[in-house]
Amino acid sequence: MADEFDYIIIGAGSAGSILANRLSAGDATVCLLEAGPPDRNPWIHIPAGFTRTLSNPKVNWLFESEPSEGTAGRAVYVPRGKTLGGSSSINGHIYNRGQRMDYDSWAQEGNRGWGYGDILPYFKRSERRIGPANKGAGEDFHGRDGELPVTDIDGPEPICDAFIDGAVGMGIPRNPDYNGATQAGVGYFQRVIENGRRVSAARAFLHPVKQRPNLDIRTNAHTQRILFEGKRATGVRVLQGDREVEIRARREIILSSGSVGSPQLLQISGVGPAALLKDIGVEVVHDLPGVGENLSDHYVVRMVARVRNARTINERARGLSLVREVADYALRRRGILAMSPSQVFAFWKSHPAMDLPDLQLIFTPASYKEGMIAQLDDNPGMTAASFALRPLSRGYVRARTAAAGDKPAIQPNYLAHETDQQVTVAGLRLDRAIFNTPELAHYFDHEMTPGNDLQSDDELLDFARRYGTTVFHLVSTCRMGAADRDNVVSDELRVHGIEGLRVVDASVMPTMPSANTNAATMMIAEKGADMILGNTPLPAANL
Repeated sequence: MADEFDYIIIGAGSAGSILANRLSAGDATVCLLEAGPPDRNPWIHIPAGFTRTLSNPKVNWLFESEPSEGTAGRAVYVPRGKTLGGSSSINGHIYNRGQRMDYDSWAQEGNRGWGYGDILPYFKRSERRIGPANKGAGEDFHGRDGELPVTDIDGPEPICDAFIDGAVGMGIPRNPDYNGATQAGVGYFQRVIENGRRVSAARAFLHPVKQRPNLDIRTNAHTQRILFEGKRATGVRVLQGDREVEIRARREIILSSGSVGSPQLLQISGVGPAALLKDIGVEVVHDLPGVGENLSDHYVVRMVARVRNARTINERARGLSLVREVADYALRRRGILAMSPSQVFAFWKSHPAMDLPDLQLIFTPASYKEGMIAQLDDNPGMTAASFALRPLSRGYVRARTAAAGDKPAIQPNYLAHETDQQVTVAGLRLDRAIFNTPELAHYFDHEMTPGNDLQSDDELLDFARRYGTTVFHLVSTCRMGAADRDNVVSDELRVHGIEGLRVVDASVMPTMPSANTNAATMMIAEKGADMILGNTPLPAANL
């Protein structure tokens, strides 16, 4: 006889961890299914362990994109978390919400209750901001009592200070809180690191409640398909070890497997474009053309310079210096092992006529070997990376076979849209301009890549195509909106045409927010939990 629960949550990532916490807070029984292992790998919890988890198949799905013209025929590595906490257990720790207009545009497309004033209280509910308040219209933009600690960097770095000073000298204002009243400006990132340790969604939301008797957390439990009776989702078939088991849901099934996993599981379960389902030999439960379409991702290009007159992370991570850093981390939870991979942000405009930033710059006093995953250079270096905040290129995620264990085709179509090309080149020019400011001259030796030989727009665009990569921000493959060809879920996150099934993760975002996507994913889970439980929405912020 199959196990039975009120709710089944598929995926224990950023969204699934929050949903499991909120849905099990009452009397409802909840089963949380995670295809990966428990989050015991020590590199998950050490901030610098980011470099190790990016290539570890035990905690990472290690997907790759399809080659495209925008990547000069290259496949691009697409990491996704495969452990409790999902991608929040392997990401770069940054807490970044985006711009007010991102969410107002969601509401303007007809998604009721998703405007900035509506969703700000849900950002705040999760957050425990450790740092100064930034008030607007009499209201703090930050939460102080949530489970997720949001902290400032441990201490400024001289090279980072010089980069910030250089940007300010060019007219980019200092911004002490890009998650506050305005995003535009330059400064230091906020992170989800506390006392020198990563705080993943699992660590913040799941571990404190894992002993609840009505919450059953199953790891190494890979969902093979969703089961239907007519047009109602009733259960799931799960591979645990070498045996398949069925689990039934009395109320709802919530799909929280991310922008790759969620559309793939819908497709192999019979919900998706009918032609694709027939091609892979899956019986059509419901023809829903938008499943897996509209994929959007941030495509980042890095500019690297040789550093003089200073020690960078490159040197501090070798030999006796590394021994000292390990000791510093062990004794004080400080030093390079406690640092996030990105230190400084700049949100700015690709053209002066823009009203709002459409570029994100990321700076760190380190550089990496070309073609190697997160391996530091031998020589002192610094990196300024940039990407278009709101890319217009669209792609897809499509199952290749009916088997859950077979990786799907992922095609983001990077740089397919001309505007993305223009903004990407503008980002490289802005990186270069800051590198060459007087404020950074003491540390700037010379540009290593792309190098001063590449000056024209065509040359810089060709460089971007040959060397750009993902920022790990895949969204919109189960897009929220009215029932039509493009959209998959309603503004209550219910799958169109299906009963008892919702999608709650980054895949439902109608468009890319002007930000790293983890914070917005957690906000969606907070709001989604209230919808599932039938709670009255939190009062809208009056800002």
